Amino acid sequence: MSTTRPFKVLGLQQIAIGGLDKGRLRHLWTELLGVPATGNFRSERENVDEDICTLGQGAHAVEVDLMQPLDPEKKPAVHATPLNHIGLWVDDLPTAVAWLESRGLRFAPGGIRRGAAGHDICFVHPKGNEQFPFGGEGVLIELVQAPPEVVAALAPRAG
Repeated sequence: MSTTRPFKVLGLQQIAIGGLDKGRLRHLWTELLGVPATGNFRSERENVDEDICTLGQGAHAVEVDLMQPLDPEKKPAVHATPLNHIGLWVDDLPTAVAWLESRGLRFAPGGIRRGAAGHDICFVHPKGNEQFPFGGEGVLIELVQAPPEVVAALAPRAG
């Protein structure tokens, strides 16, 4: 089994902050701190109503997702931990998932799918289990397929 990692983590793609009242989060992040709101996402399947804010521009932009549950009694409970998850750009998501899974990393149900920002995503489960002993050590981690312009801007340069 090769130990050479066949993919690269390029940078921070997002942080996701959850609460019961998205309005309070929006007040803090957009009105008080001045982070511009750039979109919205709503999904019954993901039990989420979120505002998407953006820090920076281009390949260096980082999403700040402000999330509240559509139903606080249902799962996933996007509000249960205020720092819901972090997202990392990767240059080759399918290769990363296959390689990481072969080394015992546990992924959350749902597999690779289209995310709120239109990129392919998947989630590393916060906890390992018997079959996959490694997880996010208590943190939900989203792996996000970087588009070509982000790969070009953030990939390490040979030299």
